[in-house]
Amino acid sequence: MTGANRYVNREWSWLQFNARVLFEAENSDNPLLERVKYLAIFESNLDEFYMVRVSGLIEQEAAGMSKMTPDGLDASQQLTMIAEEAEPLRRRAAEISRGLEGELAAEGVVVRSVIELSLEEQEALTEVFEREVFALLTPLMMAPTMTFPFISNRSLNLAVGLGEEGSEQWARIKVPPVLPRLMAIPGRIREFVLLEDVIAANLAHLFPGVAVTGSYLFRVVRDADIEIRELEAADLIDAVEKTLRMRRFGDPVLLEVEERMPEGVKRLLMDNLELQSSDVFEVNGRIGMDFMWELAGVDLPALKFDKHLPYRNERVCDAGSLFEVLKHEDVLVHHPFDDFEPVLSFIRSAASDPRVIGIKQSLYRVGSESPVVESLLEASEEGKQVAVMVELKARFDESNNLVWSRALERSGVHVTYGTVEMKVHCKLCLVVRKEDSGIKTYAHIGTGNYNPSTARLYTDLGLLTSDPEICQDIAELFNYLTGMSGQVKYRKLLVAPLDLREGIIDRIEREVEVYRQTGRGRIAFKLNSLVDIEVIDALYEASQAGVTVDLIVRGICCLRPGVEGLSENIRVVSVVGRFLEHSRAYYFENGGEEEVLIGSADMMRRNLDRRVEVLVPLEDQDQIDYVRDEVIGLALLDNVKAWRGLVDGRYERAVGRKGGRQRNSQVELMEKPATKVLPPA
Repeated sequence: MTGANRYVNREWSWLQFNARVLFEAENSDNPLLERVKYLAIFESNLDEFYMVRVSGLIEQEAAGMSKMTPDGLDASQQLTMIAEEAEPLRRRAAEISRGLEGELAAEGVVVRSVIELSLEEQEALTEVFEREVFALLTPLMMAPTMTFPFISNRSLNLAVGLGEEGSEQWARIKVPPVLPRLMAIPGRIREFVLLEDVIAANLAHLFPGVAVTGSYLFRVVRDADIEIRELEAADLIDAVEKTLRMRRFGDPVLLEVEERMPEGVKRLLMDNLELQSSDVFEVNGRIGMDFMWELAGVDLPALKFDKHLPYRNERVCDAGSLFEVLKHEDVLVHHPFDDFEPVLSFIRSAASDPRVIGIKQSLYRVGSESPVVESLLEASEEGKQVAVMVELKARFDESNNLVWSRALERSGVHVTYGTVEMKVHCKLCLVVRKEDSGIKTYAHIGTGNYNPSTARLYTDLGLLTSDPEICQDIAELFNYLTGMSGQVKYRKLLVAPLDLREGIIDRIEREVEVYRQTGRGRIAFKLNSLVDIEVIDALYEASQAGVTVDLIVRGICCLRPGVEGLSENIRVVSVVGRFLEHSRAYYFENGGEEEVLIGSADMMRRNLDRRVEVLVPLEDQDQIDYVRDEVIGLALLDNVKAWRGLVDGRYERAVGRKGGRQRNSQVELMEKPATKVLPPA
C-alpha cells in the first residue's frame, strides 16, 4: 500500500483537528462562555495555519516545485483540498457565532448595533468616539491613488465609499488594535457595541463635507513564516529582529470580506493584494473572532468551567525541603493537575540557596511576565554561575525572548542562542549544588515550557531528579548546545537530532521481537502530532506482527488506523477538552520490563531532524504505572471528550453508552495528580 492508501495528508489531518476544536464551540455540554472561547481559539488556529502552512504551499506552487507528499499530493492539489475543507468550517464558525450571541443575549450579555440604540445613547457613544477613538484613526485613500496603502496582518479594516454612488472613491480606515473591540454602552450592564460599528456610525467626523456611500469590513491574513535564511548571520539577534520586521509585510494569503461588500471594492482589494477569488472568503456574520476573547472574560462564573485548583504537595512545593526530597527519590509532576509550584520552587530555591553554585537552563516560551527569568536574574546577582540557552526562533514568541535575553545578558548571565539551522525545543534545567559530600547535581526535564500561565491551561509532564547519569547527560547536552561538543551518545537520554528517532524505532522493533517470542506486546504513545514516515512505518510493522498499538494524538496524525493487513491492531484517539493536551509519553511493555519515556519531542520530521529534543526514561515503577494507567489509560477510556480515528483519517466522537458511566479523562485526572501518590516524608 502506498500514497493516500497508506498515509493521511498532514494538512487535511490538521483541519480535522481544528474541526474538533470548533465542535467544542457548539457543544452545549460546555459552559456558554467557554464555548465562546473555543470559537476564538478555532479562528486563531486557522489564521496561524494560513500564515504558516498555506503560505508555504503557495511559495512551493509559485516556485514550480513538484515535490509530492507521502500521500501523493503536490502543492497545488493541497491548496485546492484546503480551500474545499476550510470554507465549510468558516461558514460553520459564522453560524456558531450567531448562535452564541443569541444565547449570550438570553443571559444578559448583548452585542448590539449602534442603530438599535436610543438617540441619547448614540450621542453618548459619539462623545466617547471623539474623546478616545478619533485621534487614533488615519483614513488612507485606496482608489484613486498612486500607491495602495499597506494592510497589516490580521488587522480589521473599513473600506469606505466616498462621493457619488456608482463612482465612489475608496478610503481605508484601520480599526485601532490598541483599543478593546467591545465598547460598553453607557448606562447598560453587560451590553456592548463593537468598535468598528461605532467608527462606521461616525464617519462624518472623518470626512466632513464628503458624502459617505457605505462602509464594509475586511481583514487580511499574511505569510508569517519568514524564516531566518542568513545561515552565516554573524548576529542572530539582528537576524531575528529583521525577521520580525519582515513578518508584518509578508505576502497576503487570505482576504475576508463582508458578504454584502460590493463586487467593485472587493475586486479593488483582490487586485492590489494580488489574490485570486479562491483566496477570498465572504463572511455572513462577524469578521474577526478576536473580540470573543473579550466576551469570554465577562464576569459570570456560572457560565464558565468551575474553578480548578491544582494539587499542592507541600513536600515538593517547599523550597527548603525540595532538594532533600530529590536526594532520595525522583518526583513526577503532571500539570495542571499538579501545581506548577514545584518547578518554580526548584528554580527559585536554586537562586536563593547559598549552597547552589550554578544553574543551566533552556528557555523556549516563557511569556511576557516570567518568574523563572526573575529567579535566574536573582541567581546571577547573587554571584552564582548562570548559563541560559534562549531560543530566539520560537515562532510568535521571538519578541518576548529578545527582551528576556537582553535582560539576562545585562545581569551577567551567560546567554547563548543555539544555531541558525536548528531550534532548541527541549525543556531542561540543571542545578549544581555544593554539599557536605561534594558537588551534587539536580535536574528538571519537562514536556512543556517554563511558563506558569500555560501550565494552568496545558497538560504537561515533568521529572525532577538527582539521578547522576541523567544529570551528567544534561550537563554534556548543554556543552553541545553552547559550545563545540561533538557528543553523539548519551547514557539515558534520547536526543534529537542525534539518536531520538533511532531510539524510538529500536524500541518498536524490540517490541516486535518480544511479541514473536512471547505472544505479548504493547506500545502506547501520547503526543501532539504523528507525521514522521519512518516511525509510522515501524508502527505499521508492529501492528502486522501482532503488537497492540494505542496512539493518543491530539492534532495531526498521518497514520491510518484499522486498515486490514496494515494497521488493524492500531487505534487512534484524540482528546479535545478543557485543557490543551500537550504532554508526550512513550510506553513499551517490553515483556514486563516496562519502559516509559517523556519529553519535548513529537514524532515529526522537524522535531527529529531540525530541533534539539530530549526524551528521558522514568525508572520509578509508581511513575511508570501512573503514566500507563492515568495519563494514557484514562485517555483511552474517555467517552466524553475523546474522538476515535477512522480508517479514512476522519474522526468520530467516542460517545459512551446511554446510561453508562461517563469518563472524562481530564476531570478524573483532577483527582489523580502525580504528586498525590508520593510517599510521606
